[in-house]
Amino acid sequence: MDFGYFTLSDNRYPDNPRSSEDFLREILEQSIYAEEIGMHSVWVGEHHFNRRGCVSVPAVLLSNVAGRTTRVRLGPAVVVLPIHHPVHVAEEWAMLDQLSGGRVDFATGRGYDAHEYNPFGADFQLGAEMFTEGLDLLTRCWTETEPFSFKGQFYDVEDLEVHPKPAQRPFRPFMGSFSSFSMELAADLDWNLMLAPFAASMIFGGLDKAVAAYREICDRKSVAPRRIKSSYFIHIGDSQAEMDEARMRLVNYFSMAGMRKNTSQGGGGKLPPTMRYFADIGKKLVDPKVEDFDDNAILLGSPQKIINRLKAVEAMGVEEVILYFNFGLKPDALVREQMDQFMADIAPAFEGSHSRLTAAVAE
Repeated sequence: MDFGYFTLSDNRYPDNPRSSEDFLREILEQSIYAEEIGMHSVWVGEHHFNRRGCVSVPAVLLSNVAGRTTRVRLGPAVVVLPIHHPVHVAEEWAMLDQLSGGRVDFATGRGYDAHEYNPFGADFQLGAEMFTEGLDLLTRCWTETEPFSFKGQFYDVEDLEVHPKPAQRPFRPFMGSFSSFSMELAADLDWNLMLAPFAASMIFGGLDKAVAAYREICDRKSVAPRRIKSSYFIHIGDSQAEMDEARMRLVNYFSMAGMRKNTSQGGGGKLPPTMRYFADIGKKLVDPKVEDFDDNAILLGSPQKIINRLKAVEAMGVEEVILYFNFGLKPDALVREQMDQFMADIAPAFEGSHSRLTAAVAE
């Protein structure tokens, strides 16, 4: 199992003394630090207008990371495709893959907030349709070797030739998934899958059940399941005070930043038919309490407890876990301390890119 650094850059809290610009720079330096301590990847979410996070263009941040690192994988978590033109997305991430030496793990999803759609002129009610069509055009941009034309409901291009192409062959992205809808798309496109345990618990009844649902879809379609990655909030510390503080940070994340109350209505508007499942998430997060967050949301406790949970996740078939250390206004020094402790006390219990690095250094 591999381990990566993950952030959604939540910074929207009352009386927060940390500016979004300051946090952006913290995230950049933490991302570079992730390579220094042997982590496999860096994943940065896309959010706009500081509603759910303060990094609006992950590609720009990750290009800075690429220029100051040599090994760490680079992933957006995730590009909200319907608010971008797919051709531009294809060009941007293929270029980063080329310039980083083939280190991009591209990931995309359709998003869940109308307020992030509307200023870009994207129709939230048609998000699923735009997303599906956009994926088709995006894929063709990366794979067509001759000029091609595309005419759909939302996108119309003629005699198009896209360069550069991704450096990696094959270039297999990740599908960010909260639902069976996106799992179906991942299977159809032969893409990898990215899951969020707290959502998997609410929608499928658990991360294991979400993995099983994806495999059933692949079996029905007679295609091979691809790699599965999962995100997790994390805090290492087994005293009651530390655990209470971590859970309180998580409550604040869901209440004030992250997926706060009006998310259940798509940011204040009616949910489209293909996103009805999100209403269930919203109902459960209307008034979150510390006891609402268990192993399905956060890796919390002693190193051994976290190892035990990750062993169970590994047994489900999850090949990489990306770790959300800096949620809920954690100060930079604490984030780095937690990153250090994870790589020293938890990661060695697993075989992965970190163990190969350690062996190479020892030689």
